[in-house]
Amino acid sequence: MKNLNNILLSIAIALLLAACSTTARIPSDELLYTGVKKVEMTEDSIKIPPALTSAVKDAVDVAPNNYWKLLGWHYPFPLGLWVYNNWPNPKSGLRHWLYEKLVEEPVLVSDVRPEVRTHMIEQLLDDNGYFRGTATYELVKGRNPKKAKILYTVNPGPAFPIDTVMLLPDSTRLNSLVDSLVKADPYLSMKSPRFSIDSLSNARKRITNSLRNRGYYFFTPDYIEYLADSLENRGHIALKVDMASNAPKFALKPYRTGRVTIRVNRNQGGGDPDTISLDRATLIQMMPSRLRRKIFDENVMFRPGRTFAVRNMDRTQANLARLGIFSAIEINAFPDTTRRDENLLDVAIDCTLDTPLETSLEVNASSKSNSYIGPGLTFGVTNKNIFGGGEQLSVKLTGSYEWQTGRGRKGSIFNSYEVGLTGSLAFPRLLAPKFIPRSRYQLNWTRFQLNADLLNRPHYFKMAQFNASINYDWRVRRHVQNTLTLFKLTYTNLMHTTQEFDSIMAANPSVAQSFKSQFIPQMIYSYIYDRQINPDNTLNWQFSIQEAGNIFWGIYRACGKKGEKELFGTPFSQFVKGQTQLVWGRRIFFGDHWLVSRVAVGAAHAYGNSSQVPYAEQFYVGGANSIRAFTVRSIGPGSYKAPAGQPEDYFDRTGTFKFEANVEYRFPLMGPLHGAVFMDTGNVWLLKDDPLRPGGTLKAKTFLRDLALGTGVGLRFDISMLVIRADLGIGIHAPYNTGHGGYYNMPNFGKSLAFHLAIGYPF
Repeated sequence: MKNLNNILLSIAIALLLAACSTTARIPSDELLYTGVKKVEMTEDSIKIPPALTSAVKDAVDVAPNNYWKLLGWHYPFPLGLWVYNNWPNPKSGLRHWLYEKLVEEPVLVSDVRPEVRTHMIEQLLDDNGYFRGTATYELVKGRNPKKAKILYTVNPGPAFPIDTVMLLPDSTRLNSLVDSLVKADPYLSMKSPRFSIDSLSNARKRITNSLRNRGYYFFTPDYIEYLADSLENRGHIALKVDMASNAPKFALKPYRTGRVTIRVNRNQGGGDPDTISLDRATLIQMMPSRLRRKIFDENVMFRPGRTFAVRNMDRTQANLARLGIFSAIEINAFPDTTRRDENLLDVAIDCTLDTPLETSLEVNASSKSNSYIGPGLTFGVTNKNIFGGGEQLSVKLTGSYEWQTGRGRKGSIFNSYEVGLTGSLAFPRLLAPKFIPRSRYQLNWTRFQLNADLLNRPHYFKMAQFNASINYDWRVRRHVQNTLTLFKLTYTNLMHTTQEFDSIMAANPSVAQSFKSQFIPQMIYSYIYDRQINPDNTLNWQFSIQEAGNIFWGIYRACGKKGEKELFGTPFSQFVKGQTQLVWGRRIFFGDHWLVSRVAVGAAHAYGNSSQVPYAEQFYVGGANSIRAFTVRSIGPGSYKAPAGQPEDYFDRTGTFKFEANVEYRFPLMGPLHGAVFMDTGNVWLLKDDPLRPGGTLKAKTFLRDLALGTGVGLRFDISMLVIRADLGIGIHAPYNTGHGGYYNMPNFGKSLAFHLAIGYPF
């Protein structure tokens, strides 16, 4: 213990001594590098594209001693450098071990080699068309003459545009094809594009990919050359496209698809081969194994005799992989050596079946849009190939225990639990009429599902819910996802209620109607467009429309039944509901700085067999993924607030019309830690008057005043696979009467705060 105290004392003394000097051991002809002072761009640099500016800064980005690579930030105390300068290295013992763990050798200016880095900058400028660009550096010393920062000055000069593109002589089919691709290329077809090595390289890759999809399988980008001339027209580039002299003959001719052979191996290995002739291929399947052979006709894109296209290799690989029944897939193409036609490429597809049964046990923490968070357990069993065609049969048992986050309020529900059992059978194809548009290049699914859930809200109710559904999931284009729930039948049964819950329902007949036991027969269609438009813009648009009870109502009405109509002795709900959401993300400034906006609108209307939309189908706002200055179901509908003397409750804060708008600025802090500043607004309203909830009906003249408004700040710990989010919402305007006048009507600052802990981004 005494020795340890001495060591710690020595470290403390060393640190104090180091505070006076971190250059004691720096040679007299060297300087300690303390970072880049600035990369100074001259006025002409405004024209430099952001990507080039970033590349220039990366070229000179050398970390000094006080830099923590783990989090990517500079700290004021270079401990390792202090140890190096002021603590002698013992030969052995604990002090030697500590020295080796703490010491950091100094980063010297000579190690950084700024003269080399200026040459790197000039090469970057040349590669991007700034042929007259120059870069210089200057050492900037501070109070300590042994330390220096580096100031880089970059003068790019004018950019050289490409004013002429000379094509290949139109003497062969390949030359003619290359010329047409050059004329159509988005870069080479521009008017006077800035010369750029990267852009020319990308254009060459695009041309090559197009050729490989037109039969030129062995063609590579290296077989296209560019010759640039800057003397013919000063300040401009004349570009000539040429074919490389070393391009082999077999790479300059197109091929057609020859024989297609598919080999399917067992996951245990071995077996006896069984050869079957398919419509477009020969299948060699190692038996015994379960496989529906039609899947190859549906998912293998090659057609013998047609032009060989590399995209067919990619699509076949993707289609077979998405089935989920193979552990390995390999596709190769090679010239036909057994027949006289040397222009054919034979295709060999080797697949290895995966183990069909898969079990999973997940222990997780869940965060829901209603601000409930808590641990959950999911146990699942899946047969990934039950009928031999990639059909998936899965059974999942789930259980969760939850509590509500956010600023507490009287009437909030805590410590609920939920258990559920779900069975699903999914087919990797649309079992639907052919008139439904679909893409042959995307995997489409038909799903049959049965589900049972038991939900317990202590002090209020216990509810059971059962549903059965048939769903179609398909894509027409890569960025568009369609889901049609052809039929979904839900049965809700309020099994048990408490006296407190009954008293609330007695005081709110319209709310009580939405809780009654009932069947909900539905059809639902949803559309999702999700695309990164470019590196700086993202767009996600979701739209869904659903109806309930109309088909059954029509059948009963056709049969002459009047009044309330029932299904299996229980009334069924009848309503229509639609909602849409638009999320737009825009990169601002530089790096990982984003401004993300969201607008969401929804409406639901009950009629015919129902006086109220079922409670589970109504809208609510507030919580971790909504208006974060207010806890879930703490505002709305409209300006409604429970009268004085009547307790606030959880169940009357829903509506049949919803509007929400959010804007959030997201920025990096340190490594995976990000920050956010946000503003949220919105509310829910009733489309039908409810005398017991005055102010809750949607009206144009009170719409803006009824919008709740909040702002706040947040932290996000983002490790790609998981995002843990903490948001502190600050209320600005409550839509109800708080007893305070003016737009800012929060009772006090403390009561305007709401804290939310959640998983994932809010939108």
